[in-house]
Amino acid sequence: MNKSATIILAALALMISPLAGARDATSRVQTLRAADAAAADQAPAARPYAGKAPGSQKPIARTFSTQPPLIPHAIEGFDEITLQSNPCLACHGPDNYKETKASRISDSHFKDRDGKMLPEVPAARYQCTTCHVPQADAKPLVENTFRGDVGTAAKTKK
Repeated sequence: MNKSATIILAALALMISPLAGARDATSRVQTLRAADAAAADQAPAARPYAGKAPGSQKPIARTFSTQPPLIPHAIEGFDEITLQSNPCLACHGPDNYKETKASRISDSHFKDRDGKMLPEVPAARYQCTTCHVPQADAKPLVENTFRGDVGTAAKTKK
């Protein structure tokens, strides 16, 4: 076949190929979870927290050394953390933790960005639930083979 015939056939193939993909103009792009990509995501079902009242459950073991501790009790019904008050500090603050038999907030939470110790928790560490979350008893959404550091629970237990 000569060169010009090959070019013409290639050009025809390129012109026809978009038409083959457009045979079903009503079909929509699907995500890997088989939902319409243009549809709004559905919120997962609400799961109850593993712990109920504060102090009713043992602390949850950490799975790696720098993991922030999980909250071993429900936080529903607690006052909201605001600039004026932090209900977490009522039990976990340095003034009250012994009376409430709660774990004490770490000294690292009293340091500023430069590592200088401060008399109060700085604003950067004031919103506890940014790092610390309640544990929910929920089935994993995807298969997970993660195994934490076996010695971490012993190292972080203080």
